[in-house]
Amino acid sequence: MKKIFYAAIGLCILLSFGFVSYPIDGYQRTGIKRLYQIHKMQIDSVPYNRIPFGAYKKLADIKLNLTSRTEDSIKALFVENKEFAERIKRLVPSGAYSLAVMDMTNANDLKYAAHRENVGYQPGSVGKIAVLNAVFTQMAKVCTDFDQRIMYLKDIKVSSRYWGTGDHHTVPIYDIEKDKLTKRQVVASDKFSLFEWLDHMVSVSNNGAASVMYREAMLMAAFGPDYVNLTEEQGENYFKDTPRDSLTNLANTVVNEPLRTLGITEDDWRLGGMFTRTADKYVGRKGGSIGTPKGLMKWFVKLEQGKIVDENTSLEMKRLLYSTDRRIRYAKSNRLDSAAVYFKSGSYYKCDRKKDPNCKDYAGNVFNYMNSVIIVEHPNNGSKYIVCLMSNVLNKNSAGAHMYLASKIDDLIEKNNENSDAKLDENFKDKDDTGGN
Repeated sequence: MKKIFYAAIGLCILLSFGFVSYPIDGYQRTGIKRLYQIHKMQIDSVPYNRIPFGAYKKLADIKLNLTSRTEDSIKALFVENKEFAERIKRLVPSGAYSLAVMDMTNANDLKYAAHRENVGYQPGSVGKIAVLNAVFTQMAKVCTDFDQRIMYLKDIKVSSRYWGTGDHHTVPIYDIEKDKLTKRQVVASDKFSLFEWLDHMVSVSNNGAASVMYREAMLMAAFGPDYVNLTEEQGENYFKDTPRDSLTNLANTVVNEPLRTLGITEDDWRLGGMFTRTADKYVGRKGGSIGTPKGLMKWFVKLEQGKIVDENTSLEMKRLLYSTDRRIRYAKSNRLDSAAVYFKSGSYYKCDRKKDPNCKDYAGNVFNYMNSVIIVEHPNNGSKYIVCLMSNVLNKNSAGAHMYLASKIDDLIEKNNENSDAKLDENFKDKDDTGGN
C-alpha cells in the first residue's frame, strides 16, 4: 500500500529542512540518496571534483527571479530589445540554429532577443520538463496542501516494472549503509521514491525514469486523492482494463494541457508520447513531439514568475533543475563554472549508413537535433539570464558549438563584451557526455 502516516510528523520539522531536491543539502528534505553521499563528502572534507563551484548553492539560496513581474500576458514580457537582439544575433553560427535569450539581471528592465525562435525541433530529452510539469500539476490536484505534497513525493515509492526498462543509460544508486555508489541500468524490480525517480529523470536524463513518472502522472489524474493509497496491482489493472485509445488520450492531455494553461501553444511545444518503447504496451503516441525556443522560453519565464501551479511549486521544479551533477554541452562552458545553472539538454539524431557508413553518434546525416535550455545565475549580484537553444546541424556533433555559444553569450551579458576570446573547437569531444540528456 502507498498509505502514508503523517500524523506523527510535525510540520515545523519539515519546514526546517529548507527547499527541495537538487541542492546538495537537500537529502533530508527529499530522500534523494545521491545527495547524501555528496553532502557527506563535503562534511568529511573529501575532495569532489566532479562539479564546479557554482553547483554548491544551498537550498535556501535558490530563489525565483521574476516574482515581481505579475503580467499574465507573455507579449508584455517578450518585447525584443533591438540593440540587445542585434548583438545576440551576431553571435549565432550560420546554419540551422534557433534561440531565445532573456536577460533578467534587472527584473524591471528585461531584455529579450530571439533568432528563428518559432522554428520547431524534435525536443528530445528537453521534453522531460513537460513530464516534470505534469507531475507537479497533478500532485496539486491529488493534495491541496503543499507541504503534504512534498511528503508524498518523498515517501511514496513505486517500482519500475516494464515501464522503466529498455534505456541503456544508467542511474546512480547509493547504498547509505555500505557507503557505496553503483551506476547501472534500471531493472524492472527497482523501487524508488517519486522524488528519486524525478531526480533520475532530470539529473541523468534516464528515459525509463521519465516513463515511470509519466505513468504516475496518469495515475494521479485517473485516481485523484485516492492515488496516495493506490497499490501497484491496482495501478497495473487500471492500464489493463482501460481501452488503449482512452489511455493514449489521457497521456496526451496530462502532459500537454498544463502547457496550454500557461499560454504555450501546440505549435510552441508538445509531447507526443512516452520515452521507452516498453510503455507502448498500453499507451500509444499522439500528435508527435515538437519544441520551439520561444515555447520553451515561455515555460521558463512562467517558472521564474512563480506561475506554474503556484510559487512554491515553481520553486520546487527550479530546484530539481539545479545542476549538481556533471555539466555537458552548453553548460560545460568554463564561463559558467562559478554560476548556478538550471539545465536540461536533449539530443535526437538519425544516421543513414548507406549514405555514410561512418556516420557518428550525435552527428546524424538525416536529422541531428541538439537542444539546450538553461537558467544562468552568476554570484554576487552578477547577471541572470535564460537561454533556449535548439539546433539541427547535420554531420556534426554540435556540443562544441553549443559550448562556444554559451561562452559568447555569457561574455556579452556578464561582461558586455561580444568580442571575447572564446574559440570554437569543431573537434570538441566531451567524455562526460554519454547522450540522452
